[in-house]
Amino acid sequence: MHHAPPDLSFGDLTPEFMLDALEAAGLRADGRMLQLNSFENRVLLAHLEDEHNGCNVGIAKFYRPGRWSDAQILEEHGFAAELAAAEVPVAAPWTLTGGATLCHHQGQRLAVTPRQGGRGPELEDPEVLRWIGRLLARLHGVGRAKPFAERLTWASAAPAQAARDWLMGHDAIPPEIAPGWDDAARRCIAAIQAAFDSLPDLRLTRLHGDCHPGNILWTPDRGPHFVDLDDAVMGPVVQDLWMLLPGPIHASDASRRQLAAVLDGYEQIDGFDDRELRLIEPLRTMRMIHHSAWLARRWGDPAFPLAFPWFGTPNYWLDQVAKLREQLEAMKPKDAPPTVARDEDIVNFDGDGFS
Repeated sequence: MHHAPPDLSFGDLTPEFMLDALEAAGLRADGRMLQLNSFENRVLLAHLEDEHNGCNVGIAKFYRPGRWSDAQILEEHGFAAELAAAEVPVAAPWTLTGGATLCHHQGQRLAVTPRQGGRGPELEDPEVLRWIGRLLARLHGVGRAKPFAERLTWASAAPAQAARDWLMGHDAIPPEIAPGWDDAARRCIAAIQAAFDSLPDLRLTRLHGDCHPGNILWTPDRGPHFVDLDDAVMGPVVQDLWMLLPGPIHASDASRRQLAAVLDGYEQIDGFDDRELRLIEPLRTMRMIHHSAWLARRWGDPAFPLAFPWFGTPNYWLDQVAKLREQLEAMKPKDAPPTVARDEDIVNFDGDGFS
Protein backbone atom coordinates (compact mmCIF):
# COMPACT_ATOMS: atom_id res chain seq x y z
CA MET A 1 0.00 0.00 0.00
CA HIS A 2 1.11 3.56 -0.70
CA HIS A 3 2.42 5.12 2.51
CA ALA A 4 0.71 8.46 3.10
CA PRO A 5 2.89 11.24 4.51
CA PRO A 6 2.40 12.02 8.19
CA ASP A 7 -0.75 14.06 8.77
CA LEU A 8 -0.10 16.59 11.54
CA SER A 9 -3.40 18.46 11.11
CA PHE A 10 -4.21 18.11 14.78
CA GLY A 11 -0.71 18.02 16.21
CA ASP A 12 -1.22 21.19 18.25
CA LEU A 13 -4.49 20.08 19.88
CA THR A 14 -3.12 19.64 23.36
CA PRO A 15 -5.48 20.06 26.32
CA GLU A 16 -3.98 23.49 26.95
CA PHE A 17 -4.55 24.54 23.33
CA MET A 18 -8.16 23.40 23.41
CA LEU A 19 -8.82 25.29 26.64
CA ASP A 20 -7.30 28.42 25.10
CA ALA A 21 -9.38 27.94 21.93
CA LEU A 22 -12.58 27.65 23.93
CA GLU A 23 -11.71 30.79 25.86
CA ALA A 24 -10.99 32.62 22.60
CA ALA A 25 -14.48 31.55 21.50
CA GLY A 26 -15.94 33.13 24.63
CA LEU A 27 -16.35 29.94 26.66
CA ARG A 28 -14.39 29.26 29.83
CA ALA A 29 -13.99 25.53 30.45
CA ASP A 30 -13.34 24.31 33.99
CA GLY A 31 -10.77 21.74 32.86
CA ARG A 32 -13.03 18.70 32.73
CA MET A 33 -12.81 17.43 29.15
CA LEU A 34 -13.48 14.11 27.45
CA GLN A 35 -12.45 13.31 23.88
CA LEU A 36 -15.33 11.76 21.94
CA ASN A 37 -15.26 9.23 19.14
CA SER A 38 -14.55 11.04 15.88
CA PHE A 39 -11.98 10.41 13.18
CA GLU A 40 -12.58 13.10 10.59
CA ASN A 41 -12.55 15.92 13.12
CA ARG A 42 -11.51 16.16 16.76
CA VAL A 43 -14.45 16.39 19.13
CA LEU A 44 -14.51 16.79 22.89
CA LEU A 45 -17.03 17.26 25.66
CA ALA A 46 -16.15 20.26 27.80
CA HIS A 47 -17.69 21.39 31.09
CA LEU A 48 -18.06 25.17 31.29
CA GLU A 49 -17.64 27.47 34.27
CA ASP A 50 -20.71 29.47 33.24
CA GLU A 51 -23.84 28.45 31.40
CA HIS A 52 -24.12 29.31 27.71
CA ASN A 53 -27.68 29.45 26.38
CA GLY A 54 -28.80 27.62 29.49
CA CYS A 55 -26.28 24.80 29.16
CA ASN A 56 -23.00 24.27 31.02
CA VAL A 57 -21.65 21.40 28.91
CA GLY A 58 -20.62 21.89 25.29
CA ILE A 59 -19.48 19.63 22.47
CA ALA A 60 -16.49 21.30 20.80
CA LYS A 61 -15.61 20.29 17.25
CA PHE A 62 -12.22 21.16 15.77
CA TYR A 63 -12.61 20.86 12.00
CA ARG A 64 -9.99 19.00 10.00
CA PRO A 65 -7.94 21.65 8.19
CA GLY A 66 -8.41 21.69 4.44
CA ARG A 67 -11.47 19.48 4.27
CA TRP A 68 -14.20 22.12 4.12
CA SER A 69 -13.96 25.81 3.33
CA ASP A 70 -15.29 28.34 5.83
CA ALA A 71 -18.21 28.95 3.46
CA GLN A 72 -19.10 25.25 3.42
CA ILE A 73 -18.93 25.01 7.21
CA LEU A 74 -21.04 28.13 7.69
CA GLU A 75 -23.60 26.75 5.23
CA GLU A 76 -23.81 23.62 7.38
CA HIS A 77 -24.29 25.81 10.46
CA GLY A 78 -26.98 27.83 8.70
CA PHE A 79 -28.88 24.66 7.82
CA ALA A 80 -28.69 23.52 11.45
CA ALA A 81 -30.04 26.90 12.58
CA GLU A 82 -32.95 26.65 10.12
CA LEU A 83 -33.78 23.18 11.42
CA ALA A 84 -33.66 24.35 15.03
CA ALA A 85 -35.91 27.32 14.19
CA ALA A 86 -38.40 24.88 12.65
CA GLU A 87 -38.23 22.83 15.88
CA VAL A 88 -36.56 19.89 14.18
CA PRO A 89 -34.46 18.42 17.01
CA VAL A 90 -30.85 18.87 15.97
CA ALA A 91 -27.68 20.02 17.71
CA ALA A 92 -27.17 23.52 16.27
CA PRO A 93 -23.88 25.42 16.85
CA TRP A 94 -23.76 28.21 19.41
CA THR A 95 -23.01 31.78 18.48
CA LEU A 96 -19.49 32.50 19.75
CA THR A 97 -17.27 35.54 20.20
CA GLY A 98 -17.78 38.05 17.40
CA GLY A 99 -21.29 36.84 16.63
CA ALA A 100 -20.18 33.89 14.48
CA THR A 101 -20.70 30.14 14.88
CA LEU A 102 -17.19 29.37 13.60
CA CYS A 103 -14.17 30.49 15.61
CA HIS A 104 -10.58 30.63 14.32
CA HIS A 105 -7.75 30.10 16.78
CA GLN A 106 -4.10 29.80 15.75
CA GLY A 107 -4.79 27.86 12.56
CA GLN A 108 -7.60 25.69 13.93
CA ARG A 109 -11.33 26.17 13.42
CA LEU A 110 -13.82 25.48 16.17
CA ALA A 111 -17.58 25.21 16.62
CA VAL A 112 -19.47 24.32 19.79
CA THR A 113 -22.91 22.78 20.21
CA PRO A 114 -24.80 22.03 23.41
CA ARG A 115 -24.54 18.52 24.79
CA GLN A 116 -27.65 16.55 23.98
CA GLY A 117 -27.71 13.17 25.68
CA GLY A 118 -29.29 9.99 24.43
CA ARG A 119 -28.63 6.47 23.30
CA GLY A 120 -28.79 4.69 20.00
CA PRO A 121 -32.31 4.12 18.62
CA GLU A 122 -33.91 0.66 18.72
CA LEU A 123 -34.16 0.13 14.99
CA GLU A 124 -35.98 -3.17 15.39
CA ASP A 125 -38.96 -1.29 16.87
CA PRO A 126 -41.38 -0.18 14.11
CA GLU A 127 -42.63 2.75 16.19
CA VAL A 128 -39.09 4.06 16.61
CA LEU A 129 -38.58 3.78 12.85
CA ARG A 130 -41.84 5.60 12.11
CA TRP A 131 -40.81 8.41 14.45
CA ILE A 132 -37.44 8.68 12.69
CA GLY A 133 -39.28 8.67 9.34
CA ARG A 134 -41.48 11.58 10.44
CA LEU A 135 -38.44 13.47 11.67
CA LEU A 136 -36.59 12.93 8.40
CA ALA A 137 -39.59 14.19 6.46
CA ARG A 138 -39.57 17.35 8.57
CA LEU A 139 -35.81 17.77 8.05
CA HIS A 140 -36.20 17.39 4.29
CA GLY A 141 -39.13 19.82 4.30
CA VAL A 142 -36.78 22.46 5.69
CA GLY A 143 -34.08 21.30 3.28
CA ARG A 144 -36.28 22.00 0.27
CA ALA A 145 -36.66 25.68 1.17
CA LYS A 146 -33.49 26.51 -0.75
CA PRO A 147 -30.46 24.68 -2.17
CA PHE A 148 -26.95 24.54 -0.85
CA ALA A 149 -24.64 26.86 -2.78
CA GLU A 150 -21.29 25.63 -1.40
CA ARG A 151 -21.64 22.05 -0.25
CA LEU A 152 -21.34 18.88 -2.33
CA THR A 153 -24.07 17.22 -4.41
CA TRP A 154 -24.62 13.47 -4.54
CA ALA A 155 -26.75 13.16 -7.68
CA SER A 156 -24.40 11.33 -10.03
CA ALA A 157 -21.47 8.93 -9.90
CA ALA A 158 -19.03 11.86 -9.61
CA PRO A 159 -18.08 11.20 -5.94
CA ALA A 160 -17.31 7.56 -6.72
CA GLN A 161 -15.34 8.56 -9.82
CA ALA A 162 -13.26 11.06 -7.83
CA ALA A 163 -12.56 8.42 -5.17
CA ARG A 164 -11.53 5.86 -7.79
CA ASP A 165 -9.25 8.36 -9.52
CA TRP A 166 -7.53 9.28 -6.24
CA LEU A 167 -6.92 5.65 -5.24
CA MET A 168 -5.49 4.68 -8.62
CA GLY A 169 -3.52 7.91 -8.95
CA HIS A 170 -1.85 7.41 -5.55
CA ASP A 171 -0.99 3.71 -5.90
CA ALA A 172 -3.11 2.99 -2.84
CA ILE A 173 -4.00 -0.55 -3.94
CA PRO A 174 -1.45 -3.42 -4.11
CA PRO A 175 -0.31 -3.70 -7.73
CA GLU A 176 -1.35 -7.34 -8.04
CA ILE A 177 -4.92 -6.44 -7.00
CA ALA A 178 -5.30 -2.98 -8.54
CA PRO A 179 -6.38 -4.13 -12.05
CA GLY A 180 -9.18 -6.32 -10.68
CA TRP A 181 -10.36 -3.66 -8.26
CA ASP A 182 -10.25 -0.98 -10.95
CA ASP A 183 -12.26 -3.10 -13.37
CA ALA A 184 -14.95 -3.71 -10.74
CA ALA A 185 -14.94 -0.06 -9.66
CA ARG A 186 -15.27 1.24 -13.24
CA ARG A 187 -18.19 -1.08 -13.93
CA CYS A 188 -19.85 -0.04 -10.67
CA ILE A 189 -19.39 3.64 -11.49
CA ALA A 190 -21.04 3.10 -14.86
CA ALA A 191 -23.97 1.32 -13.16
CA ILE A 192 -24.29 4.10 -10.59
CA GLN A 193 -24.40 6.74 -13.30
CA ALA A 194 -26.95 4.74 -15.28
CA ALA A 195 -29.21 4.59 -12.22
CA PHE A 196 -29.10 8.37 -11.81
CA ASP A 197 -29.54 8.90 -15.56
CA SER A 198 -32.73 6.86 -15.39
CA LEU A 199 -34.22 9.58 -13.13
CA PRO A 200 -33.59 12.80 -15.08
CA ASP A 201 -36.20 14.70 -13.06
CA LEU A 202 -34.85 13.53 -9.70
CA ARG A 203 -35.74 16.01 -6.97
CA LEU A 204 -32.78 17.12 -4.85
CA THR A 205 -32.87 18.63 -1.39
CA ARG A 206 -30.55 19.52 1.46
CA LEU A 207 -29.86 16.35 3.45
CA HIS A 208 -28.26 15.23 6.68
CA GLY A 209 -25.99 13.23 4.36
CA ASP A 210 -24.61 10.75 6.89
CA CYS A 211 -27.77 9.50 8.58
CA HIS A 212 -26.52 6.23 10.06
CA PRO A 213 -27.75 5.09 13.50
CA GLY A 214 -24.69 6.54 15.23
CA ASN A 215 -25.80 10.04 14.25
CA ILE A 216 -29.26 9.64 15.80
CA LEU A 217 -29.67 9.83 19.57
CA TRP A 218 -32.83 8.67 21.33
CA THR A 219 -34.41 9.66 24.61
CA PRO A 220 -37.65 8.04 25.85
CA ASP A 221 -39.41 11.35 26.47
CA ARG A 222 -38.26 13.31 23.40
CA GLY A 223 -37.63 10.56 20.88
CA PRO A 224 -34.89 10.94 18.25
CA HIS A 225 -32.67 13.91 17.50
CA PHE A 226 -29.94 14.35 14.92
CA VAL A 227 -26.29 15.10 15.52
CA ASP A 228 -23.34 15.85 13.22
CA LEU A 229 -24.33 17.59 10.01
CA ASP A 230 -20.68 17.56 8.92
CA ASP A 231 -21.55 15.62 5.76
CA ALA A 232 -24.65 17.59 4.78
CA VAL A 233 -25.11 17.48 1.00
CA MET A 234 -27.61 18.06 -1.77
CA GLY A 235 -29.12 14.82 -2.97
CA PRO A 236 -32.17 12.53 -3.20
CA VAL A 237 -33.97 11.99 0.10
CA VAL A 238 -33.38 8.22 -0.02
CA GLN A 239 -29.74 8.96 0.87
CA ASP A 240 -30.95 9.71 4.40
CA LEU A 241 -33.01 6.51 4.58
CA TRP A 242 -30.93 3.60 3.37
CA MET A 243 -28.18 3.80 6.01
CA LEU A 244 -30.78 3.03 8.67
CA LEU A 245 -31.21 -0.47 7.23
CA PRO A 246 -29.30 -3.59 8.33
CA GLY A 247 -28.58 -4.71 4.78
CA PRO A 248 -29.70 -4.67 1.12
CA ILE A 249 -33.47 -4.69 0.70
CA HIS A 250 -33.30 -7.23 -2.15
CA ALA A 251 -31.77 -9.81 0.17
CA SER A 252 -33.14 -9.03 3.63
CA ASP A 253 -36.67 -9.35 4.95
CA ALA A 254 -35.58 -7.33 7.99
CA SER A 255 -34.42 -4.47 5.77
CA ARG A 256 -37.69 -4.43 3.86
CA ARG A 257 -39.70 -4.39 7.08
CA GLN A 258 -37.59 -1.58 8.54
CA LEU A 259 -37.75 0.47 5.35
CA ALA A 260 -41.52 0.00 5.30
CA ALA A 261 -41.78 1.39 8.82
CA VAL A 262 -39.55 4.39 8.02
CA LEU A 263 -41.57 5.16 4.89
CA ASP A 264 -44.82 4.79 6.80
CA GLY A 265 -43.68 7.51 9.18
CA TYR A 266 -42.17 9.63 6.41
CA GLU A 267 -45.39 9.66 4.40
CA GLN A 268 -47.39 10.82 7.40
CA ILE A 269 -45.59 14.15 6.86
CA ASP A 270 -44.56 14.27 3.20
CA GLY A 271 -44.68 12.30 -0.01
CA PHE A 272 -41.90 9.95 -1.11
CA ASP A 273 -40.96 9.28 -4.73
CA ASP A 274 -40.90 5.47 -4.90
CA ARG A 275 -38.56 5.62 -7.90
CA GLU A 276 -35.77 6.64 -5.52
CA LEU A 277 -35.76 3.10 -4.11
CA ARG A 278 -33.74 2.01 -7.15
CA LEU A 279 -30.94 4.34 -5.97
CA ILE A 280 -30.34 2.49 -2.69
CA GLU A 281 -27.79 0.02 -4.02
CA PRO A 282 -26.04 2.60 -6.26
CA LEU A 283 -25.72 4.89 -3.23
CA ARG A 284 -24.44 2.02 -1.09
CA THR A 285 -21.85 1.16 -3.77
CA MET A 286 -20.76 4.79 -4.05
CA ARG A 287 -20.27 4.95 -0.28
CA MET A 288 -18.12 1.79 -0.37
CA ILE A 289 -15.74 3.27 -2.94
CA HIS A 290 -15.76 6.63 -1.20
CA HIS A 291 -15.01 5.00 2.17
CA SER A 292 -11.93 3.19 0.84
CA ALA A 293 -10.58 6.46 -0.55
CA TRP A 294 -11.35 8.26 2.72
CA LEU A 295 -9.33 5.73 4.72
CA ALA A 296 -6.43 5.91 2.27
CA ARG A 297 -6.41 9.72 2.28
CA ARG A 298 -6.33 9.80 6.08
CA TRP A 299 -3.78 7.04 6.62
CA GLY A 300 -1.11 9.51 7.66
CA ASP A 301 -3.25 10.56 10.64
CA PRO A 302 -1.96 8.47 13.58
CA ALA A 303 -5.53 7.76 14.71
CA PHE A 304 -6.36 5.78 11.56
CA PRO A 305 -3.84 2.89 11.64
CA LEU A 306 -4.79 2.33 15.27
CA ALA A 307 -8.51 2.27 14.56
CA PHE A 308 -8.45 0.43 11.21
CA PRO A 309 -5.48 -1.99 11.36
CA TRP A 310 -7.06 -4.22 8.70
CA PHE A 311 -7.18 -1.47 6.08
CA GLY A 312 -4.80 -1.59 3.13
CA THR A 313 -3.90 -5.26 3.45
CA PRO A 314 -4.21 -7.55 0.41
CA ASN A 315 -7.11 -9.29 2.14
CA TYR A 316 -8.92 -5.96 2.55
CA TRP A 317 -8.64 -5.12 -1.15
CA LEU A 318 -9.55 -8.64 -2.29
CA ASP A 319 -12.64 -8.40 -0.11
CA GLN A 320 -13.46 -5.05 -1.69
CA VAL A 321 -13.19 -6.56 -5.17
CA ALA A 322 -15.63 -9.30 -4.15
CA LYS A 323 -18.04 -6.80 -2.58
CA LEU A 324 -18.00 -4.52 -5.61
CA ARG A 325 -18.77 -7.48 -7.85
CA GLU A 326 -21.67 -8.36 -5.54
CA GLN A 327 -22.90 -4.79 -5.85
CA LEU A 328 -22.81 -5.06 -9.63
CA GLU A 329 -25.28 -7.90 -9.32
CA ALA A 330 -27.36 -5.99 -6.77
CA MET A 331 -27.65 -3.04 -9.15
CA LYS A 332 -28.96 -5.19 -12.01
CA PRO A 333 -32.72 -5.48 -12.65
CA LYS A 334 -34.13 -8.53 -10.90
CA ASP A 335 -36.45 -11.15 -12.41
CA ALA A 336 -38.40 -11.22 -9.14
CA PRO A 337 -37.96 -7.77 -7.61
CA PRO A 338 -38.32 -7.39 -3.84
CA THR A 339 -41.28 -5.65 -2.30
CA VAL A 340 -41.63 -2.92 0.26
CA ALA A 341 -45.07 -2.79 1.83
CA ARG A 342 -46.58 0.05 3.83
CA ASP A 343 -50.18 0.74 4.66
CA GLU A 344 -52.28 -1.13 2.07
CA ASP A 345 -49.88 -0.70 -0.82
CA ILE A 346 -47.20 -3.01 -2.19
CA VAL A 347 -44.41 -1.30 -4.11
CA ASN A 348 -42.44 -3.48 -6.51
CA PHE A 349 -39.26 -2.05 -7.90
CA ASP A 350 -36.20 -2.90 -9.95
CA GLY A 351 -33.75 -1.08 -12.15
CA ASP A 352 -36.22 -0.68 -15.01
CA GLY A 353 -39.25 0.67 -13.25
CA PHE A 354 -42.19 -0.08 -11.01
CA SER A 355 -45.22 -2.29 -11.28
